[in-house]
Formats: sequence, C-alpha cells, structure tokens
Amino acid sequence: MRGRFDAIDLKIMSELQADGRMTNVELARRVGISAPPCLRRVRALEEADAIRGYRALLDERKLGFEVTAFAMVQLAGNSELDRAEFEARVRDWSTVRECHMLSGEVDFMLKCVARDLTSFQNFVIELTAAKNVKSVKTALALGQVKNEATAPFDAARI
Repeated sequence: MRGRFDAIDLKIMSELQADGRMTNVELARRVGISAPPCLRRVRALEEADAIRGYRALLDERKLGFEVTAFAMVQLAGNSELDRAEFEARVRDWSTVRECHMLSGEVDFMLKCVARDLTSFQNFVIELTAAKNVKSVKTALALGQVKNEATAPFDAARI
C-alpha cells in the first residue's frame, strides 16, 4: 500500500499524526507545498481511508480508569460465523478498547480498561459467559513502557 503514496503524502500523514490540530496553512508550510494542493491531498488521503479520522489522546487514569488489562480469548468453535458473532459482541463492550484476532492457541486478545478491579472482574464474568467462548486468560498491566498510537514513520526516510 505504501507504493500508492508519494513523499509529500507521507510527510502530510507524518505531520498530521504528530499534530492533527494544525491548520492547513501550517501543514502546507511544513511539507513544502502551497495550501490549496495540500488540502486536496489531505482530502484524498481521507477518502482513501489512509487518514481514518482525528481524535484527542486521553489519559485513561485521569478519567478514573485505574485498571488496564489484557484478556486472551479462545473460542469453542472457529467458523466464520463464530468469529463474526464474537467480533460483533466485542464491539458492544465499552470496556474493550482494542481487539486483535491472533493465530495460534489464542483467538483474540482484548485490551481492556476499567474503573477498578471489581469492574474488570465483572466484565471477565460476562466475557467468560459469552456465547462460544471456551476459555479466557487475563493479565493486569502493571505499568506502561511504550504507547505509540501512531504509524511508525521514520522522519529521516521521508
């Protein structure tokens, strides 16, 4: 997919993921083009879903979510329908912030946040009782070493 983007597109995406609130004029200045073609490029990147949206990165702890945990889920059945039903259920759980389908013994890994340990335990009870869930293993995060919510652009190569 990278072949679809030229150096200017890559610079635009790199700059926007570092600061999505900058004006188009500032973005154009940083990437070395004028504002009108910069805006056209941004809109084209948005339409191509290379830029999927803009958001603020919040500190969950400051909002009262003290527990971050991971749940590794193994399904009892692994048909397309089984996976689709589980994925639909996951989308309804606000506790789940990320869900990744994996290869191997674990079918899904869920990143969860909860206000406290009791809230997380209640979620695990609900998760374990969900249709087609064979097993759930959990791990509490004791700390965070790295959290890059961005694509790994290497500015030296752009």
